[in-house]
Amino acid sequence: MSPAQLLAQIKQGKCPPVVLLLGPEAYDRRRLKDALAASLPEGGMAEHDLSETTLAEVLDDARALSLFAPERLIWVLNAEAGLPKGRASHSEDAEDDSEAESGGASSGSDVALLAAYTKDPTPGVTVVFEAARFDFEGDDKRKQDRVRKFYSAIPAVVELRRYAPHEARVEAGNLLRKTALALDAPALDLLVEALGGDMARIAVEIEKLGLFAGSRSVSEEEIAALVPDARAVTIFALVNALGRRDRVRSLEVLDTLVKEGEYLPLVLAFLSTQFRMALVAREAGLRSAGQIQTHFTRMGVPMWSSRAEQIQQTVSRFSEPQLESAVKLLFRADTGLRDARPDDRTIMEQFVVELTK
Repeated sequence: MSPAQLLAQIKQGKCPPVVLLLGPEAYDRRRLKDALAASLPEGGMAEHDLSETTLAEVLDDARALSLFAPERLIWVLNAEAGLPKGRASHSEDAEDDSEAESGGASSGSDVALLAAYTKDPTPGVTVVFEAARFDFEGDDKRKQDRVRKFYSAIPAVVELRRYAPHEARVEAGNLLRKTALALDAPALDLLVEALGGDMARIAVEIEKLGLFAGSRSVSEEEIAALVPDARAVTIFALVNALGRRDRVRSLEVLDTLVKEGEYLPLVLAFLSTQFRMALVAREAGLRSAGQIQTHFTRMGVPMWSSRAEQIQQTVSRFSEPQLESAVKLLFRADTGLRDARPDDRTIMEQFVVELTK
């Protein structure tokens, strides 16, 4: 189940009695919690932490009836802590043996208690287990699968996956429309990029910018000054300046990046992506930002409009041979930055000068 599906059920008054929230995305978790708590009477919400209490105690609370709060929400933090300890082995058989040796009986009892409760939940009570520690990929996936297996009696599992960049851009736009804050599309794109598509942080920064600016427009310079980690905005200023083949502005932006202590190999990585995409667009005969956006989206590379406009601008300023030369210059600069004792600034300045000839 997706967060949007559960939100729709909550609005219809059809929320499942027991829910497992699985995954690290804090923004959706906050939205779901707020939606569930919105209609509760005072004192209708209780929180438990499975690192401090037992699953049996949580379910006992869920069974207890309240004269003052006929509808209750029981929010359970650190659901991963409910799993039996000592399951660090690599094979499933070893895990089962470890469980039997260290709390297996207790684990089986907890699973049975949870299964019994999900079959006969207390009317008017919603129990939400929050398992936010593990992601859906890499080493976390196996650990998350164990959590999912332990709570398999809960049919309503909501996956809180991190937002992809294009999804974060869309959701940030939705948030912005609910405020009086004015951000043009490029400024909003830069805010999303600067915060790495982290929706929880984007939501907080939009709220802060709204308090700061009210209904007036916020400039890109103000975003760079007010938003933590927004130095990445300056990187895109360099991309734009190089796309215009503006040598003076490019060197000024590079100087700013150096003074801010920006990691220049990361800057080069951004530039490499920009020019490689521009070369692909040029070879494919793409002439407009719309064509570029459609082409890369079909290739499985999500892209929003302002990013496509950046690439289109680069395509319009550089011929195909010049773009090929730019890719070679990027390779040479990358090799130079990997030398034993590189002067990163000198290498980047040489790259800018040669690229803007």
